[in-house]
Amino acid sequence: MDLYRTVLRPAVFALDAEKAHDLTIHGLGFASRFPALCRQMRGNHLPDARLAVRALGLDFISPVGLAAGLDKNAVAIEGLATCGFSHIEVGTVTGQAQPGNPLPRLFRLKADEAVINRMGFNNRGCEAVARTLAQRYDPVGGARRPPCILGINLGKSKVVDNGEALADYQASITALAPQADYLVINVSSPNTPGLRDLQAESALRPLLTGVRAAVDAVAPGRPLLLKIAPDLSDAGIDAAVDVALETRCDGLIATNTTITRSGLGHSAAAVAALGAGGLSGRVLRERSTAVLARAARRIEGRIPLIGVGGVDSAEAAWEKILHGASLIQIYSALIYHGPDLLDRIHQGLLERLDASGAKRLEEVVGSSL
Repeated sequence: MDLYRTVLRPAVFALDAEKAHDLTIHGLGFASRFPALCRQMRGNHLPDARLAVRALGLDFISPVGLAAGLDKNAVAIEGLATCGFSHIEVGTVTGQAQPGNPLPRLFRLKADEAVINRMGFNNRGCEAVARTLAQRYDPVGGARRPPCILGINLGKSKVVDNGEALADYQASITALAPQADYLVINVSSPNTPGLRDLQAESALRPLLTGVRAAVDAVAPGRPLLLKIAPDLSDAGIDAAVDVALETRCDGLIATNTTITRSGLGHSAAAVAALGAGGLSGRVLRERSTAVLARAARRIEGRIPLIGVGGVDSAEAAWEKILHGASLIQIYSALIYHGPDLLDRIHQGLLERLDASGAKRLEEVVGSSL
């Protein structure tokens, strides 16, 4: 019996979406106070060694990680790691603490297994998150580290104009880079006014140039990734890739949530009534994979890609990998399918790997491009 689907999910879905989120993080945060127990539980979900991936100069036990947005303040890493994630991306963290957008701001579209959010980067700010991490872990290279690879996703504070965005990102880098195994620059969330304008080539180039310099000053060699939106035009995707390569980014994440509403089973009126926000879930799979594949063809193996969007099964994960993703991330699917989803993805990937004749997952990355 699937305990999550039959018992836990109905109870969770009886609650307001954000209240359920907060209770989940609170519970996982409490569990994280017992790291030895968490690590023992994690040992029950470690995947086969054939799924291991070497990317960004780091060793991942599998391609499957947790996308940013769930653990915004880095309070539940140990608890989340019990599921068997190879990497956990916390945040999005901004230079200044901020409450986010007014409530309600998180909505489930159950029939579509989708989520709309307009959270607005609600978080405690880079200095508070840095203190939280420092209480539990040593900086990179120290003995006390998280049980999986730790990514930190950075965004711009809402009160900061785009013209001052670099200084805002620099503050977060100074505070958090020592603790991060890799850093992500998020200029693709639709929920901070004007943020996506930073994806334009004329704005992105100076921003990433300054960010790269800031990272190298604080944590030389720390991997730096750019996260892009699924709503970019083909020319916009190409430009973002070119700028990322030019400014020495170490990887690309495709994609963030979408502002489009096509492909949903819910009525247009019902969806419109929920208001603005980024849409995620199964409906995003096709578009996010198309953006991933275009970026991968342009990158030509020079830097790795992380595929995000609609990964709710081994089939979806395999599709992302064949279209250029060395790593994948899940979030919305976790809400609908529960933590056992990771084990099912791992097993399904092994079955597909055996059928392909390849010995290791890394051998099939990009084979459908």
